Amino acid sequence: MPKVAPSILAADFAALGRDVARATEAGSDFLHIDVMDGVFVNNITMGPGTVKGIRPYSKLPFIAHLMITHPERHIKAFSDAGSDIIEVHVEAEQDLKATLRGIRDLGRKAALAVNPPTPIDRAYPHLREIDMLLVMSVNPGWGGQSFMPEVLPKIAAAKAEMKAQGSPIPVEIDGGITDVTGDLAARAGADILAAGTYVFKAKDMRAAVGRLRASGSSKD
Repeated sequence: MPKVAPSILAADFAALGRDVARATEAGSDFLHIDVMDGVFVNNITMGPGTVKGIRPYSKLPFIAHLMITHPERHIKAFSDAGSDIIEVHVEAEQDLKATLRGIRDLGRKAALAVNPPTPIDRAYPHLREIDMLLVMSVNPGWGGQSFMPEVLPKIAAAKAEMKAQGSPIPVEIDGGITDVTGDLAARAGADILAAGTYVFKAKDMRAAVGRLRASGSSKD
């Protein structure tokens, strides 16, 4: 069964600590924190101060998804704030190998994100340098977008390459995840489902998390 990482981009920012606690109590496995700088993507969201502010409300691993240019300038701040996993984009302007090494040198797990238009093989040279791969199923920048099923073959392709390299790591998928699209993603091999609106706007958050965790459970 896949693990569930609610994306706090869809939480109530007027009561963010409360919503983080609610998602934790609902049985989530991670919390996914979307960081946007207004440069790499058009939107601006939150920074390390937000991570530090919500850290006392949950003991779950925090995934800081840095949709920013030059992430190497900010990884220490996000690490110091309490991020456990730091995701950077293969498309971002940076020395990628140095950034990934820097994340690990801080004692954090490094993850690499790939946008929908980007060929998945852009990630292959770095599979031994990361602890998780993120396949984006929407174009980054805004929450509430529709899932792009055309990215699903990337998961199987990446896992085949991981097997060939002898470096198996979990694959997260992020964007437009619901019980329906989550099932498609889990059947395609996704290990972690990042879901925002589906979890935080649910009447019963625990039930929503449970439905996501059951994704793909009927596959052969």
